[in-house]
Amino acid sequence: MKAIITVIGKDKKGIIAFVANACSRYGANILDISQTVLREYFSMIMLVDMSDVTSVGFREFSDALKQEGEAHHVDIRVMHEDIFNAMHRI
Repeated sequence: MKAIITVIGKDKKGIIAFVANACSRYGANILDISQTVLREYFSMIMLVDMSDVTSVGFREFSDALKQEGEAHHVDIRVMHEDIFNAMHRI
């Protein structure tokens, strides 16, 4: 299973590092990443493989990343790839 992770917030050092570290701790493998800074705002979208995330369920993984984001003052959302694709079908 794959998931889409989005991160949005004020730009500061270390955002990519702490999100990648959180993914690694749970066993999620980053397949692709795109990030940009618009003036002082940071935005990132990641595609991750969730196959090796076995210690927690999808909901717990999503909640954990959301809490990590709150601790670092950024908004992190995790969406199942199938839902993301369904939302963006023409």
